[in-house]
Amino acid sequence: AVIGRNQLSRLDKNNQKRIKNHEIFLANLDETIFRTNFDCEGSCNYAFNVILREPNLKLRDRLEDAMRESKIEFRRGSAGGGNQMRQPYLSSVVAEGAWEKFPEVEHIHHYGWYVGNYPDLGSQSIVKLCNILNNA
Repeated sequence: AVIGRNQLSRLDKNNQKRIKNHEIFLANLDETIFRTNFDCEGSCNYAFNVILREPNLKLRDRLEDAMRESKIEFRRGSAGGGNQMRQPYLSSVVAEGAWEKFPEVEHIHHYGWYVGNYPDLGSQSIVKLCNILNNA
């Protein structure tokens, strides 16, 4: 609780940095490969959402290899473990294969990543990240 309260004084400033970081990220990500047309009005993303436009397993694997080689921390499927309907804790509630009725969630599960948007990231680091992703 003490750490959280200490961070409150920096919250607005850090959120403004995250908003600017996200703008730089989307402006430098190749929109022919990745989704970039997010409605960001009024939002502050704590992550750079990297989502392939089209399913492509080879590109997915190259991207993950490139991020690992570059020591970029990521989580596939977004922050919460991907498609929650696939998670074991819901197996008694969700029928096997029910997730197939949700193709958008499935796409993000297989072809989307969460990369942290830290307020101390500089614009050069964000452009470098985009170059790594764009050229994988």
